[in-house]
Amino acid sequence: MHVGWSMQRVSRERQSHGRCPAGAVLEAVWREVKSGHRLSCQEMSPSMSQAGREGLRMIARQLWMTAMEDATPSRTALRVARLRAVHQSSPQAGLFRDPYAIAILGDAAPAAQDIEQEDEHSRRMRLFVAARARLAEDWLSAAVRRGVRQLVVLGAGLDTFSLRNPHPDLAVFEVDHPATQAWKRRLIADAGLAEPRGATFVPVNFERQRLSEELSSAGLKPTEASFFMWLGVVPYLTKEAIFGTLSYIAGTPGSEVVFDYSEPAENRDVPGQAALAFYAARVASVGEPWISFFDPDALATSLNDLGFDEVEDLESSAIAARFSSAPNAGRSNSGGHLLRARRNA
Repeated sequence: MHVGWSMQRVSRERQSHGRCPAGAVLEAVWREVKSGHRLSCQEMSPSMSQAGREGLRMIARQLWMTAMEDATPSRTALRVARLRAVHQSSPQAGLFRDPYAIAILGDAAPAAQDIEQEDEHSRRMRLFVAARARLAEDWLSAAVRRGVRQLVVLGAGLDTFSLRNPHPDLAVFEVDHPATQAWKRRLIADAGLAEPRGATFVPVNFERQRLSEELSSAGLKPTEASFFMWLGVVPYLTKEAIFGTLSYIAGTPGSEVVFDYSEPAENRDVPGQAALAFYAARVASVGEPWISFFDPDALATSLNDLGFDEVEDLESSAIAARFSSAPNAGRSNSGGHLLRARRNA
């Protein structure tokens, strides 16, 4: 069930029976339930009775709980979070340190000795997850030095940057599916942590809602440059949703985005094809399949056409070379990429 659609349906039904003063009142209550901020009488409807307002609050909460029961938090978000937690006990922990990676998982956190049972597939994925986070946050720091003061984390999952944010003037907007975001906020509370100051949680279904509208409603300044971190999300979306989001980001000069993507099987070498088959089968088995793949040259052309005039695309071997003493052996056609794109003017 889509929560927004349910609220619209109830609003129309109650208006048609003359029981609701205005659809706007019900929408106000819905915003209250989602945000956790209790609205004043004036913010809802000064003419409505206290009993009427509480009745609407009860309806909205019931719908919210029904929606949360029908929706399931992302299983891949949990897997990525566990990889980040295991990484903290690995020999390569210095690549990316996250003091909250274990705490946020609570009872689901891996034990320190789990690193000893790590197979090669898990090791490679763990290192990629750690390296993409490190690079994305390094690029973010560079953007902050240039004056960017807004960060949008798209498909945030259990990412902990907002808890670790070292930039006091940086506003953080965390965007994710409502069910996954509600789950994350419960985990933060269960860990005894305070919700991060300077962070705003923005529940969005990428395939059904307009990102621009939801971010503007949450307080993002659309005429000011923003940095977008979009990690571990693009492969799960349709190309229409992907390019719609990229077009929105490119609409503001100075804005920048970092995302990872995969090449199709026909572009890969034999080890790369085997890796794709393994990981694709794993995510598909939990109902979250990869559906979008890109050729690097074609993607670069599309980004240029959207208005991005600075594109840096790192293949997995180039990423590994950045954090090792060994020279880059050249393109390996393994298929995994991390890309940074910015519109300068």
